[in-house]
Amino acid sequence: QAQLVESGGGMVQPGGSLTLSCAASGFTLDYYDIGWFRQAPGKEREGVSCISSRDGSTDYADSVKGRFTIAKDNARNTAYLQMNSLKPEDTAVYYCATTPVCTWYVGAYNRWGQGAQVTVSS
Repeated sequence: QAQLVESGGGMVQPGGSLTLSCAASGFTLDYYDIGWFRQAPGKEREGVSCISSRDGSTDYADSVKGRFTIAKDNARNTAYLQMNSLKPEDTAVYYCATTPVCTWYVGAYNRWGQGAQVTVSS
């Protein structure tokens, strides 16, 4: 069964770091762009970052630029989101998803993970 599974979420103090992993099984990530999204309680799902499968180019939401780094390891069939200098407003459920071409449009993503909770609090 083709699926994405996120891991690495948790609780961290402001200024701390976490790395989320997105492991694919049942299919290969080689030919997919990977997006990370997040959804806070009472808010819409928003795009955080995306990485292209063709040239490795990346894009970030303004709110996370300079603090988050997206990566993809085709050999491990896994994508990552390194999150540094975390702020309370980063608290959300984080999702990875696959798409043919990076976009912030949620509807363009055809496969989603189950989500990982990230809580930033002192």
